[in-house]
Amino acid sequence: MPDMSASASLAMTHLVTFAKEVDEDKVTPGVLGFIVFAAMALAVWALMKSMSRHMNRVDFTQVPDPKAEQAEQAEQAEQAEPEPADAEASGQGKQKQG
Repeated sequence: MPDMSASASLAMTHLVTFAKEVDEDKVTPGVLGFIVFAAMALAVWALMKSMSRHMNRVDFTQVPDPKAEQAEQAEQAEQAEPEPADAEASGQGKQKQG
């Protein structure tokens, strides 16, 4: 297996010599970089403004589900009526007419 440190140092020497060839004064974002940055900033501003408009239009009141209301009413009705066994044991059951 080859030694990785030797190949890494060889690669670094090539990169360092390439970096010395590049003139630091000429490597700038320039006008094109400013235009791209300004366009991105305008796009973000427009998206945030649009999102704000859409969020203001949203109605956050929750409409109750009619099926859930019916289920709740049925549960309340069942709980309000005593069980037949409980009613007979307490003496409150219906008496037979006869």
